[in-house]
Amino acid sequence: MSPDEYCQQKAVQSGSSFYYSFLFLPAERRRAITALYAFCREVDDTVDDCTDAGIARNKLQWWRQEVQATLKGTPSHPVMQALQPHMATYALDPKHLLAIIDGMEMDLDQTRYLDYPGLKRYCWHVASVVGILSASIFGATQPQTLQYAEKLGLAFQLTNIIRDVGEDARKGRIYLPVNELQQFHVTAADILNARHSENFEKLMSFQAERAKALYEEAFALLPAADRRAQRPGLIMAAIYRTLLDEIERDRFQVLNQKISLTPIRKLWLAWKTYIRA
Repeated sequence: MSPDEYCQQKAVQSGSSFYYSFLFLPAERRRAITALYAFCREVDDTVDDCTDAGIARNKLQWWRQEVQATLKGTPSHPVMQALQPHMATYALDPKHLLAIIDGMEMDLDQTRYLDYPGLKRYCWHVASVVGILSASIFGATQPQTLQYAEKLGLAFQLTNIIRDVGEDARKGRIYLPVNELQQFHVTAADILNARHSENFEKLMSFQAERAKALYEEAFALLPAADRRAQRPGLIMAAIYRTLLDEIERDRFQVLNQKISLTPIRKLWLAWKTYIRA
């Protein structure tokens, strides 16, 4: 199996919505973004699949060394072998790859966030940086496009947090800011014990409105000159905004289930956005 085939298999197996945004890209850009996505999955799985925090830290440190080896042209992992040829082509900053690893390590150190600024810092590492790297691969010619991508990544991560409240709670993690839980009279025990309530719905509605505002702010930042090139990000936004609407219509029943869109619906949204964008 070639490095590119390894990354492709990783992307397909994940079932992620990101895969649908790659489908309409030219071959070289598709290989690059698939390799980047596979890198994100590998370092994320390092934390999620490892029950020993010490072992997870050692593995993340190995990934940091692998990023450095990639810069020297000597990567050993198939994901980095697939990504290495694209680093210079798309001006991918290795500091951003290291920032993603740092974000994954934050999950080993912290399971609660006191306020939104603290959560936003975490989201920058695990999502906004990915947005910046992705926009570079898609073809960003304006500095403002990277600002759009950074904000869109934050909107995506907040949508993920809303969708995964119950799943994260079962791992002992609550990403909803503590001061906002208090504001809406929802306790950590309510989340951990999956107690749905009117107060919980109000809390989640507040989170959803924040995410929707970020989508609009991101769209406003995207220069017309880069709109066609950035269609993959707009496809992702269409899928995630639709998912957010579905969660809202279902009154945020996210504590005991994971709400998702069907593959055919994602494909339809991807095609429709590609044509219109």
